Amino acid sequence: MRIEDIRQRLRERGAKPCHEQRVLRHWVQARPHDSGRRRPQDFLPQEVRDLLPSLNAELQGLATLRSAHPGEDGSERLLVDLADGQTVESVLLPRDGLCVSTQVGCAVGCVFCMTGKDGLLRQVSSAEIVAQVALARTRRPVKKVVFMGMGEPAHNLDNVMEAIDTLGTLGAIGHKSLVFSSVGDPRVFERLPQGPVKPALALSLHTSRADLRARLLPKAPRLSPEELVELGEQYARATGYPIQYQWTLLEGINDSQEEIDGIVRLLSGKYAMMNLIPFNSVEDTPYRRPEWEQAAAMARQLHQRGILTKLRHSAGQDVDGGCGQLRARALGDDRPTLPLQPQPQTVRIDRRARG
Repeated sequence: MRIEDIRQRLRERGAKPCHEQRVLRHWVQARPHDSGRRRPQDFLPQEVRDLLPSLNAELQGLATLRSAHPGEDGSERLLVDLADGQTVESVLLPRDGLCVSTQVGCAVGCVFCMTGKDGLLRQVSSAEIVAQVALARTRRPVKKVVFMGMGEPAHNLDNVMEAIDTLGTLGAIGHKSLVFSSVGDPRVFERLPQGPVKPALALSLHTSRADLRARLLPKAPRLSPEELVELGEQYARATGYPIQYQWTLLEGINDSQEEIDGIVRLLSGKYAMMNLIPFNSVEDTPYRRPEWEQAAAMARQLHQRGILTKLRHSAGQDVDGGCGQLRARALGDDRPTLPLQPQPQTVRIDRRARG
C-alpha cells in the first residue's frame, strides 16, 4: 500500500484535501483520530468517519511489533512484522531519532552487511515506511528519521520520496532531520532536489580507494570516491545541508594512515562531515571493529587536519545492532559473509597514538 492509495480511498468516500491531511497527520503522529480541538463528527464527512475504524486497523497492521531489544546506550532495536509476514528492522536511537528500513533485503551486497546476504526480497511501500515511524511513536517521541536501515533507498526511490514528503509535511519532522542514506546512485542527485521536501543526504564512502570500494560495495554504481564527493558537494551547496559521509571502520581494511590521507584529500574544503562508525561485530565473520582508542586517534587526526569528524557509537552493540542481524537471528540465519583480506600496503595507526 502506498500513501497515494490511502488518499484515493479517502477521496472515494468524499474526503477533500483537508480531510485527507487530517487523517494522515493523526496516523503519522500516532495520535487518536478524535484528538485535537475539532472532533471528527464536527469536521469529517460521514462516509469518511464510517471508514475510519477499518482504515485505522489496516494502517496499524502495516507494521506491527514482533520483538523489542533495548540497548544499554538508550537505543531500542525493533523487529517489525509487515502484513505479508516479512520482517524488517527499525532502531529507536538516543535523542529521539529513528532508523527505518526501505527494503526487505538489499541488492547492493556490501560485504560487511547482513542485510544483503540473500539479495533483495521485495520493496517496502511508502505506507509501510511511514508505518514504522507511527509504530515507533507509540513507544517514544521521534523527531528525526534516518533512512539507513535495511535496503538501499535509491533502489526504492518512488516509495521513499513519497514517505519523505509525508513525514516532512504531515509528520512534524524538520526537513534537515530527514536523512536519506545511499551508496551513491546517480538517480539520488537527480530526484532529491526536485521534491517539495529536500532531505539531508548521507553517502556511504567507506574508503578513499576506488578498487577497495568496488570490493566492499560490489554492486554499487561504479562512481569513484572523487566522483561521489563531487556529486555530494553539488547537493550540499544547492540545499544548504552538509553531506554526511559514512565510513564503517573495519580493522585492518580501511583504518590506515593511507585512508586518513585520502579522506583529507577528498573532503578538504567541502561542505561535509565525516561519520566514523566502528563496525558492529558479527560472530563467524572475518571483520572486526578496531579498538576504540585507535578509532578515536583516527578521528582526532582528521579533525586536526580540518575535516569535521564525528566518531559514532554504533547504536545497539549489545542487541545485534548491525542492519539485518536481528532479522537473521530471528530466521535462524547464521551464515558468515565472504572474507575480504586486508591489503598488504595498509599501514596501521599506532594504537598508542593520542593525536
